[in-house]
Amino acid sequence: MSFLAPTFLYALAALAIPVIIHLFYFRRFRKVYFSNVRFLREVKEERSMRSRLRNLLVLLLRCLAVAALVLAFAQPFIPVEEGVRSGRKAVSVYVDNSFSMAAESDRAPLLQLGRDRARDIVSAYGPEDRFQIITNVASGRSQRLIGQEAALEEIESIRVGPESRPLSQILDRQRAALADGDADYALAYLVSDFQRNVTDLDVTDTSVAVNLVPLEALRSRNVAIDSVWFDAPVPQLGQSNLLLVRVRNYGDEPLDNVRLTLGYEGQNKPEGTLRLPANDFVIDSVYLPIQQGGNGQATLSITDFPVKFDDTYHLTFRTTDRVRVLNIDADGTPDRSLAAALTLSVFTPTFTSVQNIDYGTLSEQQLVILTELPSVPSGLAEQLRQYVREGGNLLVFPPAEADLTSYQSFLGGFPAPTLQPFQEQLREVSGINEEEFVFRDIFEQSRRALNLPVTQGNFPLSRGGRQETLLTYRDGGAAVVKVTTGEGNLYLSGAPLPSQYSNLVTNAEIFIPMLYKMGISSGQRRPLAYTIGRDEVVQTSRRQANAELVYKLRGPGGEFIPQQRTVGNRVVLGLSGQVPEAGVYDLLIDEEVVESFAFNYDRRESDLQYTSAAELADLPNVTVLDAASQASLLSEIRARNEGRPLWQYFIWATLVFLLVEALVLRFWRV
Repeated sequence: MSFLAPTFLYALAALAIPVIIHLFYFRRFRKVYFSNVRFLREVKEERSMRSRLRNLLVLLLRCLAVAALVLAFAQPFIPVEEGVRSGRKAVSVYVDNSFSMAAESDRAPLLQLGRDRARDIVSAYGPEDRFQIITNVASGRSQRLIGQEAALEEIESIRVGPESRPLSQILDRQRAALADGDADYALAYLVSDFQRNVTDLDVTDTSVAVNLVPLEALRSRNVAIDSVWFDAPVPQLGQSNLLLVRVRNYGDEPLDNVRLTLGYEGQNKPEGTLRLPANDFVIDSVYLPIQQGGNGQATLSITDFPVKFDDTYHLTFRTTDRVRVLNIDADGTPDRSLAAALTLSVFTPTFTSVQNIDYGTLSEQQLVILTELPSVPSGLAEQLRQYVREGGNLLVFPPAEADLTSYQSFLGGFPAPTLQPFQEQLREVSGINEEEFVFRDIFEQSRRALNLPVTQGNFPLSRGGRQETLLTYRDGGAAVVKVTTGEGNLYLSGAPLPSQYSNLVTNAEIFIPMLYKMGISSGQRRPLAYTIGRDEVVQTSRRQANAELVYKLRGPGGEFIPQQRTVGNRVVLGLSGQVPEAGVYDLLIDEEVVESFAFNYDRRESDLQYTSAAELADLPNVTVLDAASQASLLSEIRARNEGRPLWQYFIWATLVFLLVEALVLRFWRV
């Protein structure tokens, strides 16, 4: 047995007080007149022995009471196996405030229990200790150590939020804060429901004592819209675009009649009911008719209870009504048939020569067409490769007199098929790849009714690599191929553009839709939605950053100014946890809406599978505490700080000794 305050043992000298009182206590005697002195002597001797025995017992009880009281003030304890942590302590307490903590336990919502247990933990330490209170919200304020009273106030302000982080990240933040302190001991507490998808603890650093406080929720079912995406690479104007929806059942029982609803252009349209197997998902299809170009938004929703944050999925998209096309020709004089095709209302063309290219506007073009360039200058070649890597689309028609060495060097940087020497021979196109985006959903009738292109001369294209053939000759050779590089696409024709070599440019039913689909097929596609709580950046369509312009996002969660910076040739916005609520947020520049972005809650919280206390106990270098009882939690923490305290037993012993003394004096007659 050891003592927290051994100096109090000097107070055992107080045992002399009852002894002194006993020795100097003189009892006053009364005179009793009695006729027979012999009987009086016998009575006196008998009472004297009983009186001395009672007085000695009272003295003993008083000494024991004083000794027990002194020992209680010395705070005796029995040390635990790992030793008592005496000295100043730095304590970090994490309270999980994700959506799953809004679930009910058998007594109260989990977050309320979590706050209660966090208060108990802080109260179990002394006012000289320092504390860190953190949640899933990453803020600089939570990375400092504060006093006990301030820590209790921080706990009271914790509310459920959309952020969700792996526990390994939380523990790293706790270690970082505790490392800055000068305490003798560093302790970390994690109060959570320990969902499986965030419990990734692997504690190897034993400099911080890690304690887990698991909270148990009542089991409940949950259905969530997991993700949404377009079947095509980009949504197309004037068509019913196929939208795919994945709905997941996280429960252990199959569900019927889960209703799916599409919200678009101010109307909610039921899309039918779903049957969901247990612990599985289904993918359903919804057709979205897009009739207006520019920014669009839609909402998909289901009806589910009690977990509702993941029942709605917001999405935004952009559709292009006019494709910006740049034609780079040897002398700036475009091919007459090509110029006629680009005058249609779906194109916004620009024609330039190789000497007059404005590289500053190159990134604004959706499609660049190279025609009749005998060779590709090295500067232009590098600019075009960067343009394609960053999401542009490039269509190349090599001339019959092309410098193969220059073209091989240019195309080899993608890499693209090599050009074989030019051959003047008749070749007929017999195949169209309708599985590829460029020609998908274009031809309503059979391909047999089409007039397929014919070439009088071409460069045979090598096979292999990452190329995808769009038009195929009757002999199996490739007429037009596609190569995806970075975020963009290179399209290469084996035949020159002029009509004396190919009639592709005059074949409007193939050439015009091919140009349009190539222009909108950029590999750099903005996500339909972003996830709240993840450290994501939002990519805008703005090409140049301007310090004088103020970018603002406005939506259901209010209005704020995000951080802006330029990445590549785009302006991106840093959110830093500023989006508090799911929905569609408009990007405003000088109060004008230029784009819209959708934000949804993190679906990691949808899976209501928890790590049991037994599984947590199997993790290395952690201690699992009992959160079911406030008394047991406090007792466990204080035992680790103070050992097994015994002072309360000595207080009870003091009271017992005093009680026995009172009984002896009351009922032992002498």
